Amino acid sequence: MNPKVTRRRFIKGVIFSATAATTGAGVYMANAASSRSSGAVERLVSLSVNGRTRRVDVLPQETLAHTLRYRLNLTGTKLACNRGECGACTVMLDDVANYSCSLLTHQVKGKDITTVEGLRSADGTLHPVQQAFVEELAPQCGFCTPGQVVSAAALLIANPNPTREEARQGLSGNLCRCGAYDHYLNGVMRAAELIS
Repeated sequence: MNPKVTRRRFIKGVIFSATAATTGAGVYMANAASSRSSGAVERLVSLSVNGRTRRVDVLPQETLAHTLRYRLNLTGTKLACNRGECGACTVMLDDVANYSCSLLTHQVKGKDITTVEGLRSADGTLHPVQQAFVEELAPQCGFCTPGQVVSAAALLIANPNPTREEARQGLSGNLCRCGAYDHYLNGVMRAAELIS
């Protein structure tokens, strides 16, 4: 005989299922790591970040976002959702926008990593996207801005003269709590003019 399904039992079941799924993923990852030969994942890795080679000691399960913020002190890369949904942690890998919270640091060895700090030139001149965002007053609270800037820069590398709809698609992976989407789009269009 099945016990009566109540709202409380349903919610407990959902929580239990989510916990089991999360734990299962962790067990799978731990088993996959332990199935490798001992010491197969090196801890000290070389990363090409913003045009410099950086040696850093990372854990096998460490995300690129964590490495950039807490080991290399590149705090422009923001951690918000930490599950690849908001875009605040966006960096470029070989000039393509990626969520750094969804990548293990060991996965990006050999790639050129560009963070928001790496877009400004050595003499302090802002990247055209950064300058355009300032001129368009794009940021509100500013928390999503580094991800927006990096996504826009990657878009303009791939397509230096986008339409407004293409710019909208290029920034669609970045959430803005303040709803300043039109301001960011205006910034992308202005940056395209500055570049051309």
